Amino acid sequence: MLYAMLAYHVEGDVAAWSPEEDAALMEGLLEVHDRLVREGTVGPAARLDGTARACTLRGPGAGVVIDGPFAETKEQLLGLYVLDRPDLDAAIATARELRRVNPTAVYEIRPILLYIPGAQVGDRAD
Repeated sequence: MLYAMLAYHVEGDVAAWSPEEDAALMEGLLEVHDRLVREGTVGPAARLDGTARACTLRGPGAGVVIDGPFAETKEQLLGLYVLDRPDLDAAIATARELRRVNPTAVYEIRPILLYIPGAQVGDRAD
């Protein structure tokens, strides 16, 4: 079963990390990610840019583009994983493993009803 794991955190807290703190956290998360890659149980993963650079398309017809995600929550969606786990318990176990590395993050786990794989988009940060 495929699961989407959405990673939430207080954006201001993440922005306040020093480059060394961020690098140490990413090292721990990448250890978990690399193991999941070796197991063949993780798909795409992404760290999202700040909400100040986000926009939302909503409304009827062609819609209207508005600034920001406008989530009514303290935490913002900062990244996501696509996992292939045998069941929800295994997906939760993976979220707990990631949370051990990043204990102040929140991980939302949702089954994926439709997965359309895309082409590799490259290794670039614009």
